[in-house]
Amino acid sequence: MRTALLVVASLAAVGAAAAFLVPRAQSAVFKTEVSFTEVALVSPAQASITVTSTGYVVPQVVSRVGTKVMGRFARVHVKEGDVVKAGDVLAELEDADQRSLIAAAEAKVAAARARAAASRASLLEIRQQEARERSLVDQGAIGRATVEDMAARIQALEASAKAAEAEVKAAAADAESLRVTLADRKILAPINGTVVAKPPEVGEMVGLENPIVVEIADFGSLVVETDVPETRLHLIAPGKPCEIVLDAYPAKRHRCTTLEIGKRVNRAKATVPVKVKFVDAAADVIPDMSARVSFLSEALSEQAMKEPPKRVVPEAALVDRLGAKVVFVVHEGQAKMVPVKVGGPAPGGLELLDGPAPGTRLVASPPPDFADGQKVKEKEKES
Repeated sequence: MRTALLVVASLAAVGAAAAFLVPRAQSAVFKTEVSFTEVALVSPAQASITVTSTGYVVPQVVSRVGTKVMGRFARVHVKEGDVVKAGDVLAELEDADQRSLIAAAEAKVAAARARAAASRASLLEIRQQEARERSLVDQGAIGRATVEDMAARIQALEASAKAAEAEVKAAAADAESLRVTLADRKILAPINGTVVAKPPEVGEMVGLENPIVVEIADFGSLVVETDVPETRLHLIAPGKPCEIVLDAYPAKRHRCTTLEIGKRVNRAKATVPVKVKFVDAAADVIPDMSARVSFLSEALSEQAMKEPPKRVVPEAALVDRLGAKVVFVVHEGQAKMVPVKVGGPAPGGLELLDGPAPGTRLVASPPPDFADGQKVKEKEKES
């Protein structure tokens, strides 16, 4: 009898475990088709928004500073993040060999100048002799043959002097060319800006195949480039107001205006690139930051701009679990249960006081038996 009771108890325990584990095992293996939604970032200017799109911060003025010669870095004067002015020395290549060549070239210039000076002195001397001999010829003291010989010698010395002067100019040009190459060993900043890439280290080699040394971006030229659906392009025009919210600073809003509408259409996405520029100084904004741009029908007052945007979670994504509000965040095909704290009503749902970041994908309308760790795939939309 006791054995029978133990068997029954064991079977009951196995059944309970199966009832608990089988659904979890199934949820971990089989993908459930669900609809997706996301956490939205709603601006206080929602009533004025005509189009919303996402994009990235890009500088309009960028200089990838390179080198004209091969060499090894002797000194690097900047680091990533440094602010530089046009003409500042960014780095220097080793130049001992070049200075040696310049010294040799300058010695050749000095020697050529000495030869030219000797030629001029010889020419002056023979001209003086020729003048004296011509005076004697005029007096009838000597014949003309000597004067004629001197005239021929003068012509030869004049040609020699011209050749010596040309040699001086050629040697000086060679020396100047070497000095220009020496100057190329110093890499200078061509524009004002900020160093946005890590410069090379002292001792590194640079070659003509990869001559880029430093990348500089003018942060005063930062804009946001965003893709706008071509079906909404008629709502946008250059000069119209808009606002920017950076993913890095979701509680801060920046005034902007539409700068330029692109001249090409991305046929794969059916979008057109649009650039917008910051109206006010964009402190702490750096290239490649993600941004959300809201194009407005009318400009906002400074007071309205001070109101922070709100995170909004759709009510359909909220469910109760163990007496608390939770959402299921979708990441790499798996749903993770995340507790949240919500506030009052907001456009599109409820204000999210504590929870996932804007743009986070969520499961819409999770069923009552939906489990943490459930594998999911997006339900195909009905056409």
